[in-house]
Amino acid sequence: MAQCEQFTTPVDAVISRMRALEAALPERDGVAVFNRVYLAVTEAVDGHIDGGRFTDTRAAITLDVRFAQRYLAAVDRAEQEGRPPACWRPLFQMRRHPGVRPLQFALAGINAHIGHDLALAVVDACRSLGCEPAELEDEFDRVGDLLVSLEERIREELMPGPDLLQIADPLTHLLGSWSLERARDATWSAARALWALRRLPDLAGEFTERLDAAVGFAGRMLLTPLPD
Repeated sequence: MAQCEQFTTPVDAVISRMRALEAALPERDGVAVFNRVYLAVTEAVDGHIDGGRFTDTRAAITLDVRFAQRYLAAVDRAEQEGRPPACWRPLFQMRRHPGVRPLQFALAGINAHIGHDLALAVVDACRSLGCEPAELEDEFDRVGDLLVSLEERIREELMPGPDLLQIADPLTHLLGSWSLERARDATWSAARALWALRRLPDLAGEFTERLDAAVGFAGRMLLTPLPD
């Protein structure tokens, strides 16, 4: 791994911000549901960083913080302007809908953050570090592996009781229509494409806008209100 520039924003500051959001938001709020999930992910990544389990600690910190900053920026935009990026808009619009279940909120947030934000975070990190995307692949994969393991736990914790797990249940159908692993693979391809387009700002902007819209569409499907 190439040596990279000094990075000064600590992971602890990101965790503190997420904990403040957790304390401020109602427990059933859809953004609060996702925030709890993401806080657990970030704390797990921080533990891996502290334990020296990343190939390049500085790169892992940079990617983790750039990634989190995308979500926190969406929260700020929603609060200040009422219009977060398209990938996040369904979650913020539906956050108090009584027909949307907690697991849907969690997966819609993961969809927005993995499907859109992670690709842009890879590019952000490469620019900060003076690295190519390939030099961040180990860190990307380790973060992705943590997300996959946590998604399995999230499904177990937030899934309704056994009586609702019939194959005909609408939630079962929705959950089967989205895969974090497929989303992660698509994100890596998107990150590499955005990096290749970095000297073509018009094309990069169009690609980013279409990615944002496509991920937002998937999020809206995941947040389809369901009968009790």
